[in-house]
Amino acid sequence: MKPNLESSIYRVRFSPEELATARAFWVPICRYLQQYVNPDGATLDLGAGYCHFINQIASREKLALDLNVENLRLYAGAGVRCIEASGADLAGIGSASLNSVFASNVYEHFPSRESVSSSLEEVHRVLRPGGRAIILQPNFAYCAKQYFDYFDHRLIFTHKGMAEGLTIAGFELERVTAQFLPYTSKSALPAAPWLVSMYLAFPPAWRVLGGQMLLVARKPQVS
Repeated sequence: MKPNLESSIYRVRFSPEELATARAFWVPICRYLQQYVNPDGATLDLGAGYCHFINQIASREKLALDLNVENLRLYAGAGVRCIEASGADLAGIGSASLNSVFASNVYEHFPSRESVSSSLEEVHRVLRPGGRAIILQPNFAYCAKQYFDYFDHRLIFTHKGMAEGLTIAGFELERVTAQFLPYTSKSALPAAPWLVSMYLAFPPAWRVLGGQMLLVARKPQVS
């Protein structure tokens, strides 16, 4: 069977050495993001890819969703429930069953803005009241020159557009950080975990190196 485009790209994009480096620097990133994830709850990694986030975040129940089932088999850690599905259709996940949904570098790969809207609506559905959607996403406003260096980038977003999409889907915005991490793990972010920790602790550096946005949105509590 001919491999799909995504599977083919994943085979060549990062070397084993680069993946090992990425796993290491995701440790402090997850430590930073833990403030938005209930360790006693249920967390979904939407478009889990190499599973760097879901393998290292503290959560009682962990789910990894991706269309690339090969990646899920290879990279999902012990105890992670794997779901082969589109991020625009979370039919296999019950309504109001999750505390957190994380999506990193996902929505630029979607085929249309309508499918992104469907995904945000689905994320809203599966979250419990008070649950959070956490989105880490290239911000075209700060990485335009390099944005299409990746063959599979289809859509472009800025922090303002993504914030509007979350609001339309029924979320309350908790945090909108236009510049957070550098655009790509192959760029300016130091590889040593302790240097990543220092970077995350010094927001002025984000305004120089940040090419990705961080948005945190909450599903309103039932009144």
